[in-house]
Amino acid sequence: MEENTRETTSARKFWIGAGAGFLTAVLIFACGWEVWHLVSYRQTGDFTSENISKSDVEQKLDQLNGLIESYYLYEDEIDEDVLIDGIYSGYASALGDPYTVYYDKEETKALLETTSGEFSGIGATMSKNINSGEITVVNVYEDSPADKAGLKAGDILYQVDGKDAEGQELDTVVSWIKGEKGTDVAIKVMRAGEAVETVATRDVIQVQTVRYEMKEDSIGYIMVSEFDDVTYDQFKEALDDLEAQGMQGLVIDLRGNPGGNLTTVTDMLKILLPEGTIVSTEDKYGNVEEVACDGKNEFTKPLAVLVNQYSASASEIFAGAVQDYGTGQIVGMTTYGKGVVQQPMDLNDGTYLKLTIAEYYTPSGRSINGEGVTPDVEVEYEYNADDPQADNQLEKAMEIVREENVQ
Repeated sequence: MEENTRETTSARKFWIGAGAGFLTAVLIFACGWEVWHLVSYRQTGDFTSENISKSDVEQKLDQLNGLIESYYLYEDEIDEDVLIDGIYSGYASALGDPYTVYYDKEETKALLETTSGEFSGIGATMSKNINSGEITVVNVYEDSPADKAGLKAGDILYQVDGKDAEGQELDTVVSWIKGEKGTDVAIKVMRAGEAVETVATRDVIQVQTVRYEMKEDSIGYIMVSEFDDVTYDQFKEALDDLEAQGMQGLVIDLRGNPGGNLTTVTDMLKILLPEGTIVSTEDKYGNVEEVACDGKNEFTKPLAVLVNQYSASASEIFAGAVQDYGTGQIVGMTTYGKGVVQQPMDLNDGTYLKLTIAEYYTPSGRSINGEGVTPDVEVEYEYNADDPQADNQLEKAMEIVREENVQ
């Protein structure tokens, strides 16, 4: 998706994904110094309880290399660069943290493309379930190649151009989907238990992260698909336009929103919340940083925020803050439960390391990591075969806003 991660490199961000396996990573020849250069960042030099030395690492890699050269059937197909990157990827993944990921040059390039607000892809946001490993389409941009190819939110992706998505990193699968404008990508998904095959023609995608409209009874509706650099301006424009139309209440839809830029979400909350803390973070040293709101633009009209199980990280900061201050009602299903902060770090060779550096807390001091934000009003989505456009969760949110308007 096009993926769910659309963060900038200059601020802290929130990500979904997991590391690659370590077993393949160590299959590299004559590069023990590469591994040592990486592991030497560890200050203790102890990699296990046995205090493994530099020579131990080099010796084992030489041993692996010798066995590969002597017996490996497909030695002519070995790509040295891929194997070296595999070592770095495996080292990061061996931390056991699903959010800490090493990006090779190709993956880094794709990652940085997402910060420009324009990229070449199909226009679909995707999320990976850490427990099942399934990659799910959570949002399809209107009139995008994905939309024209018939992809739908809820589709489970299992193959891209003949390559199996199962067991792959989300960012890796996204790199398969992205590509040069005008080229085709074959995609296979599971939908309601049935396999669906389609072909999307890649195009330049203008990132539109906010969609809005005035609904009946002068209730404004703003859907935010992700928190990108461009999202604040789009959100502010939507809010101002709805106010100019005489909005009496508001529904903000964060369903399927996987997160994004911390600065963006806190800036958006500064035009909604009363005075006080928006979010706080705490790093490994106990250092606490707070982002505060001056309350000068507090939103005082009836408000409901829609969330579901795919609403993650920055979406949870948004929902948690609104809930803690009582600014609005949270409606839908319990959110994803990602309460940790990742920092993308430039390794100065065209690659990046995305590293978990802190936990975050809602204004009341709640940690939602592994728990999620529990809605004030729980409503499970119910598909209506007679009316596929029906949305019982949105209807409930509008009902809540409407009732508060009457009071």
